[in-house]
Amino acid sequence: MTQLTLTPAAAKFIQRMVRFSGEPEGAGFRLLVSAGGCSGLNSEFSVVAAPQSGDSVVEASGVRLFLPAESRLLLEGVTVDFADTPTKSGLTFINPNQAPCACSSSAPAGAPSVQQHAHGHGHGHAMPGVATVGLDAIRRG
Repeated sequence: MTQLTLTPAAAKFIQRMVRFSGEPEGAGFRLLVSAGGCSGLNSEFSVVAAPQSGDSVVEASGVRLFLPAESRLLLEGVTVDFADTPTKSGLTFINPNQAPCACSSSAPAGAPSVQQHAHGHGHGHAMPGVATVGLDAIRRG
């Protein structure tokens, strides 16, 4: 079974997404994570009525996650958080085993850290193993 951690903020966000999706009781949050992008992860998510063929159902912090095989591997040991600030809003993936992004290595020492967007490069110096998925990545299943 996949060992991942949901912060209370991430669990609350996912619970709200499922509750207000219009999907029937038993629906879940399908999280598709693939390798790539500056931070090491590209992600998409949607609320769906049932898991797709090959998905595993993972119960975490009171929410049902539907995870395809590749996502389960990439999320092993990862903490999923939710950020809601004036400049960004979305899921954030924190992987303590992920190396910093090489494209940001030219940032001066002591430069402020910013998180990487899951679909491309962030701005400034990257935090190791962090990807942010914006609300614009939400699709209805």
